[in-house]
Amino acid sequence: MIRRIAIATSLALASASVFATTYTLEPNYTQGVFRWNHLGFSSPAAQFSQGTGTLEFDPADPVRSSVSVTIPLSTLNTGVPDLDEDFRSTDFFDTARFPSATFKSTRVEKGSMKDKLKVTGNLSLHGVTKPVTLDVTLVKLGTNPRSSLPTVGFDALTTVKRSDFGLGKYVPQVGDEVEMRIIIQAVEAKSYAEYLKAQEAAEASKAKGAAQK
Repeated sequence: MIRRIAIATSLALASASVFATTYTLEPNYTQGVFRWNHLGFSSPAAQFSQGTGTLEFDPADPVRSSVSVTIPLSTLNTGVPDLDEDFRSTDFFDTARFPSATFKSTRVEKGSMKDKLKVTGNLSLHGVTKPVTLDVTLVKLGTNPRSSLPTVGFDALTTVKRSDFGLGKYVPQVGDEVEMRIIIQAVEAKSYAEYLKAQEAAEASKAKGAAQK
């Protein structure tokens, strides 16, 4: 009896994961924009990019999905060099000590519409980890027409208090709440690895041919 229960449990777990696809995030299309209130006069924005990580996604049962993302803070860009330097300093992100930010999901819930999800997870930033909930929209699931690879894209929105992460300088003159929009594009992991390997081989062959001329 116990053996039959164990076998049934194993089969159930296997069937629960068989339809979830593992995706690799594409760094060139995994980025974010955050916006804050500046003295009540304006709402400037900054961008970070080159995110890496993995996604487990099952469109038939999205609540079993999960995501893990790492963002290198060296990519932070406001378009204002002095402000970029200020943000990277010990007054704010202190990127020498804390070079990256990470988000790891802990729960996924269905949203108000078919393509909406609520993703809760732990955001680690500036040496502090806090729970954050993202309002996520499935943008598209299908085949990338340029690479012919299975691809999925999401947009995510959230608001965080920077003071929660030890980044509260100039609050309340400069707004504490920061609006964040995160863009993720991910490719089926095995196909993507083979695609990158083929690209590397093609580049190596090209370089070898050029050297022999």
